[in-house]
Amino acid sequence: MARPRKKTYTLDMYLKKNSRGEIDNKADVQRNFVWTNEQINELIATVLTDDYIPPIILGEEENSKLHIVDGGCRTAALRKFREMNYKVTSAIENSLIFYKKKVKDEDGNVTYEDAVFDIKNKTYGKLPEELKDKFDEYQIETVIHENCNSHKISKYIKRYNNHVAMNTDQRAFTYLDRFAGRIRKIVDSRFFIECNCCSEKDKIKGAVERIIIESVMCIYHFDNWKNQAKAASKYLNQNASEEEFDVFESNLHRLEDIITDDIKEIFNKKNSFVFLTLFDRFTKLGVRDCKFADFLREFNQNFRKTRRNKNGLLFDEIDRELSTKDKQVITDKLEMLEELMLQFLKIEKEDSAIKDIEAFAAHCLGMETEDVMTDMDLYNDSLDALLEKSVKVDSELRNKENRPSLLAMIVYSYREDKDLDDWTEAYAKHHHTYLIDQKKNFLHMKEDFEGYCGRSEQSEQ
Repeated sequence: MARPRKKTYTLDMYLKKNSRGEIDNKADVQRNFVWTNEQINELIATVLTDDYIPPIILGEEENSKLHIVDGGCRTAALRKFREMNYKVTSAIENSLIFYKKKVKDEDGNVTYEDAVFDIKNKTYGKLPEELKDKFDEYQIETVIHENCNSHKISKYIKRYNNHVAMNTDQRAFTYLDRFAGRIRKIVDSRFFIECNCCSEKDKIKGAVERIIIESVMCIYHFDNWKNQAKAASKYLNQNASEEEFDVFESNLHRLEDIITDDIKEIFNKKNSFVFLTLFDRFTKLGVRDCKFADFLREFNQNFRKTRRNKNGLLFDEIDRELSTKDKQVITDKLEMLEELMLQFLKIEKEDSAIKDIEAFAAHCLGMETEDVMTDMDLYNDSLDALLEKSVKVDSELRNKENRPSLLAMIVYSYREDKDLDDWTEAYAKHHHTYLIDQKKNFLHMKEDFEGYCGRSEQSEQ
């Protein structure tokens, strides 16, 4: 059997042949047009930016008539724009098309200058002449199977369309290119292999990637919560940081050491991000990780079936009227879980934030939490006085999220009997932001302080 031959058409010629029936798009087994406006928009932008479109596969009868085997939706979409007054919708993401605009001077001489055209809400007829030409002259590649009949054409349609399209989660993940490699690494962590109950089918369909995306959104960006996977991916691509993923991955490794078979069912594709957010809050309490596992065990065996929230609902009833991803549902679940967890751990809610900072400072410095607690009022007063003297009011270093690492520096200065005043003033002049991971931020400041002290000692000699 001869190998298929290749042939390239201009897009204008290809579409004309299609509209005249010379390249037929009506094979008996061909599926109906199923593309969304988003897909049509992207294809039009692909042509106008001269990007790559895979070849159209054709089957050729002995009378030379051609039938589309693979590429029917692409063909129909392009005809909608070229011939049927299709308007690019406002939802298109990259709507600005750069091109060379032809300009004539007073003497009729032609020059070209850089120009840009927004195709949003535009039809083919509204394009500048240069972009119309670019569309019409686009090179469409085809691959032609010769000596076909209806049976062979059906066989080829089956062969080339034997694939599974991306689902919502898989497609959403393509909008998170900045962190895609990092997330793939996390997907392969022992937590997602042994410590959860997502099925292999769920994992293939992108459920784990979505759990990671939702967890990072819920832990660090809940004020801007997006309940759609695509919107969340786009938001994180612009606003997330490597430090956030560092802490999240560290939390997973800690959970790997405590999650057992009797409680791993809690970490399913529906609620994993809620319990991973809860564990992030737990890590700030200065309590041994095994206590979190103890709480999950009690929750699963008892609280889940008997305790009701402020609205009189059991945990599994909270999302019965709203989506699992609804912001209020998530808020209600986390409020209930955190309250139950603090009760189980015998920690007063109003004391948890204080205990959080005390435990953090003790952990950073290898001290006992009780030793830090003894002088906490002194440390807080000293920090307030230092910030007032050395750091501008509008500096991000003053943010409450950065206070744990600053307090750890204060504790460090008292323990080492070293003054921070001059260093803080110098540091604040050159640093206006901080690392979200407060332990890393403390270590960065401590290293900077030690370097500052070393330079000061050298200058005095």
